[in-house]
Amino acid sequence: MNAPFPLACESVSLVDLRDPGEFARLEAFVAEMHGSIFQRPAWLKAVEQGTGQKTSGLIAEKCGQLTGWLPLNVVSSPLFGRALVSSGFAVGGGPLAHNSGTVDALCRAAQELSDRMSCPTIELRSGDAPDDWHFTEDSHAGFVRDLAQDDEQQLLDIPRKQRAEIRKSLKLDLDVTVGRDEEDRAAHYAVYAASVHNLGTPVFPRSLFDAMLDTFGDDADILTVRHEGVPVASVLSFYHDGAVMPYWGGGTFAARHLRANERMYFELMLHARKRGMERFDFGRSKLGSGPYSYKKNWGFEPQALRYASWTAEGHAKRDVNPNSDAYSAKIEAWKRLPLPVANLIGPMIAKGLA
Repeated sequence: MNAPFPLACESVSLVDLRDPGEFARLEAFVAEMHGSIFQRPAWLKAVEQGTGQKTSGLIAEKCGQLTGWLPLNVVSSPLFGRALVSSGFAVGGGPLAHNSGTVDALCRAAQELSDRMSCPTIELRSGDAPDDWHFTEDSHAGFVRDLAQDDEQQLLDIPRKQRAEIRKSLKLDLDVTVGRDEEDRAAHYAVYAASVHNLGTPVFPRSLFDAMLDTFGDDADILTVRHEGVPVASVLSFYHDGAVMPYWGGGTFAARHLRANERMYFELMLHARKRGMERFDFGRSKLGSGPYSYKKNWGFEPQALRYASWTAEGHAKRDVNPNSDAYSAKIEAWKRLPLPVANLIGPMIAKGLA
């Protein structure tokens, strides 16, 4: 009797995303596995182009077939140190694999890689990790729900108090546009920069938004609400695997009394359904925060998010959480900066907040 063939071993290696063939193979793997947009090589590519934070990643293979993928950005900041992040500037990421054994193999390989790249911290924004990593399950929640079948039902699906605010916005003299050209991009950046400045947060470089729009093409656009020709609310959204995700958005001070944010998100729901989307992904919010309550007011149920991290022995865990007590005084000081000054120096700081 012949001896059985030995089982092929699974291997883990560093991938070169500059190779078009590997890039395409991983894009197909993410699509096949219904991974998130943050696990797509296209996301890593846009982050690198827009911020200079390098891309990396580990693949697991068996008999020449992909069995796992861990997307990584090498985030470097003079203020916040170095880290391997999956994925940079994202609320998701982490390993994508067929089984837990492959997940563990990818994470162990990431530990070795972090040592070689002088990155004492690894951060996974979703997914599993080895049991000896640090897990957080009580800090943030995600908000996703199905879109309605028509415009009228979409409005009726929103709880009464929030629906009343939307009805008021529909009676106001507001113009809504959707696009991706220079006018759309400039309007979005002006509104977004003002919005995050009011929150005390440095604004990301516009080059990041341009890179995302250029990389994702028709899978990304900007919806802007204007009052008397002036942009008052704007959001850059992504379309992936049947869901729309309003990702970078905000409003000016005028947006509140104009209820422009309410109009913006409602119009995005209608626009996304016409594009064939089935779900509205409202993103994540910190438990107990204002945005957390705001999303619940829209009828979204929070779903706890699980993050994992690993820190090399002898190093402190990286802290880039703007809600951290360590940054409260800095946030208040940032709010007092003139907006032009904040927009000038903010992008240089925000590159390290990935």
